[in-house]
Amino acid sequence: MSSHQSIVVLDFGSQVTQLIARRIRELGVYAEILPYDADLAQVRAKAPVGLVLSGGPSSIYDDGAPQLDPAILKLGVPALGICYGMYVMVEGLGGKVVPASRREFGAAEIHIDESAGPVGLFAVGSDEPVWMSHGDEVERLPAGFRSLAHSTNCQHAAIADDARGMWAVQFHPEVVHTPRGGEVLGAFLDRCQCVRNWSMSSFVDEAVARVREQVGDHGHVICGLSGGVDSSVAAALVEKAIGDRLHCIFVDNGLLRKNERQAVEEAFTDRLHNPLVVAAAHDRFLSALSGVTDPERKRKIIGATFIDVFDEEAQRLGGADFLVQGTLYPDVIESVSTRGPSSTIKTHHNVGGLPERMRMKVVEPLRELFKDEVRELGRVLGLPEHLVWRHPFPGPGLAVRVLGEVTAARCDLLREADAIVLEEIRNAGLYRQLWQVFGVLLPVQSVGVMGDSRTYENALAIRAVESVDAMTADWAHLPYDVLGRLSNRIINEVRGINRVCYDISSKPPATIEWE
Repeated sequence: MSSHQSIVVLDFGSQVTQLIARRIRELGVYAEILPYDADLAQVRAKAPVGLVLSGGPSSIYDDGAPQLDPAILKLGVPALGICYGMYVMVEGLGGKVVPASRREFGAAEIHIDESAGPVGLFAVGSDEPVWMSHGDEVERLPAGFRSLAHSTNCQHAAIADDARGMWAVQFHPEVVHTPRGGEVLGAFLDRCQCVRNWSMSSFVDEAVARVREQVGDHGHVICGLSGGVDSSVAAALVEKAIGDRLHCIFVDNGLLRKNERQAVEEAFTDRLHNPLVVAAAHDRFLSALSGVTDPERKRKIIGATFIDVFDEEAQRLGGADFLVQGTLYPDVIESVSTRGPSSTIKTHHNVGGLPERMRMKVVEPLRELFKDEVRELGRVLGLPEHLVWRHPFPGPGLAVRVLGEVTAARCDLLREADAIVLEEIRNAGLYRQLWQVFGVLLPVQSVGVMGDSRTYENALAIRAVESVDAMTADWAHLPYDVLGRLSNRIINEVRGINRVCYDISSKPPATIEWE
């Protein structure tokens, strides 16, 4: 990213740390996340024009609470502390943080006492809606700081030391529940004198150069092409870099949606330098999953089997040096704490590298991008709209939507129901409004009545969510008439399902996928 200015975000463990980086990128500045315990040399190597200290789940008084290398605050660039990051800044500069007399979680209002620093865009005396989430509070400011805002339960909701270029806020400007949070971050970027030139158009040339540098002049690369937006964009980007040294493989693992293999073959027949290789491995995957019900074991088995298939196909092609994976930022943060202390939620089968026995190395051209950035990148690369806007589909496929044991019969049942879900959502003109919509086959049977006869058959849950980055999601308020058609068609047309439920859980506390 040498041609762009960058902001370094130090991750103190918040599940929404990624949102800080995403919001900053939306404002035209590249942001990169480092773990909170990065030392001065690591931070300085990124040549940041500003620092953001993220929030986190800990109290600053917890045993083992994340701490900051004090030297980083002397780097000489502007710094913004958010929530826990505010405490780290205050404590590191000689102030005092104490347990809050009254905690604040959720919607709140701050009163602007002085229009300056990160709240300089707000009028003095105004009340601004924000999102709070804290159990500690600042009791004494460090020398040189002044208070800019307060709330009913928080004496110092925003603070500033203009001379040292340090500001902090108690609230979370990165979340949508702080309506003017983007303006707060923008004001900080202005203080950093940022040139706002980060975009997917500029990303293309730099990403192509990185791929060429990694692969070299003679390396060959295979890509597991599923037809989803991530793998399609990754393939287009790598092919732009190395041309016919990319070989795309579609794995028919028996865990696909209805007619998915045919759709992918049609979409990529004329788009690739080399013909798409189709590996028929459905029996192999289903056999490996036989008797397995634990979702983490499912994911790991599927990931390992994919690797085996790719390795074998690479040998048939005469060998390959690299494997492309469409890993994204949310995959990384949910899978393994590589950039900070955020908790592991679930394992993604394309995160964590390849086994040592496999000779190929990983190429991950999208690893630092969010889904909306990938869609924009796809448009820049000229991919068709139906690929760019395709809903996310999990790498493990229907295996994480068939709860319990995965069998061919249960996958067939879900395939038919899921096809109806997608058809009705498209017919209602709702597909582009939703982040994802799909069916989940539950390991539950219930009594029903069909044609005056008793049935004892399966239950299906429908999941539809709205989101912008998959880090958070709200359940979609589908119209009752659409839900009615879905239920009626599935129960009447899919033999083996006699009950349909609608999932009204948001993320958090639920995840988007059920497993």
